[in-house]
Amino acid sequence: MAKRDYYEILGVPRNASAEEIKTAFRRLARQYHPDVNKSPDAEEKFKEINEAYAVLSDPERRAAYDRFGHEGLKGMGGMPDFTTIDFSDFADLFSDLFGFGGFGRTSSRRARSTPRRGADLQLQLDLTFEEAVFGTEKEISITRDEICKTCNGSGAEPGTSPSRCPTCNGRGEVRQVRQTLLGSMVQVSTCPTCNGSGEIIATPCHTCRGRGLERVTRQKIVTIPAGVDSGTQIRLAGEGQPGINGGPNGNLYISINVLPHKYFRRRDQDILLDLDINVAQAALGAEVEVPTVDGPAKLRIPPGTQPGKVLRMKGKGVPHLRGNGRGDQLVVINVAIPTHLTPEQRRLFEQLAKSLGSEVRPQERSFMDWLKEALGG
Repeated sequence: MAKRDYYEILGVPRNASAEEIKTAFRRLARQYHPDVNKSPDAEEKFKEINEAYAVLSDPERRAAYDRFGHEGLKGMGGMPDFTTIDFSDFADLFSDLFGFGGFGRTSSRRARSTPRRGADLQLQLDLTFEEAVFGTEKEISITRDEICKTCNGSGAEPGTSPSRCPTCNGRGEVRQVRQTLLGSMVQVSTCPTCNGSGEIIATPCHTCRGRGLERVTRQKIVTIPAGVDSGTQIRLAGEGQPGINGGPNGNLYISINVLPHKYFRRRDQDILLDLDINVAQAALGAEVEVPTVDGPAKLRIPPGTQPGKVLRMKGKGVPHLRGNGRGDQLVVINVAIPTHLTPEQRRLFEQLAKSLGSEVRPQERSFMDWLKEALGG
């Protein structure tokens, strides 16, 4: 039977680039590998695909094939041996198909010995409203792993030493040779005896039980800057889990949670306060004492103040976390209507009602619209 055209087998044009040929081979190898495709002709198609790639991926063989076809390859010693082809670019492909790697990859042992940064830790810290506004110092408890002081991290009881694993001979991995259509390939897996460490601890440390790490709790004073809010994160570098194989420690991230206040609410750097005044104070004006985060302060109520009026107290808000200055305190006025009147108060209100008359006027805008505008949307 006449051989099929190699370009037709891979489904690429004759002017296809090396990368296009490689991509086509990957796709077809996944599709027709006998371990994946159980069709009766899958093995023959897989061999055909490999043969086409072996020729078209070799610049000299491809040039001879382009000029003279299949006959041109006979003068070059016939088809190449699949076991001599460099399949290093397909390590991930054959790892998926065969369940192993080994095509020029960094060995699993080397990867396990590479220094790696330790894991990060997270901690939530509750603050009062005033602590978040002005900043504070807090003592926190950090629970993490540290190098065992008893065995200095070896995991072995003092006076003893770890021994070389007899299964992997200290390599941390075991190898198994498997014959495939592409030749002999090596399956590498973590040693089941030593779990990849290459060592066996016959007498584990009594403190860490062979881990080389012990769980400890440390106390630390943390400075909380002024102006933090719920959701603010503070990073303490190097206060996380210890590094692996000499790598740096991880970090500790402190997430701030600000507890609700009895009077105050916060909007960015401004503090909001709802204030009840009586009808006389709203109509005639007054000077009242209101709470602020700095302590009681005087606030002037202008005559004729309407419900929902917002009065601004400059510089009585929250300090800017990354800058200078402070926000303001916004006092939202609410006129409290009395529900229980003394006889004298009722008489005075009746006189006031007569002087004001009974005419009413519909509002052009709702109170909520006015309030949103006063607060800047």
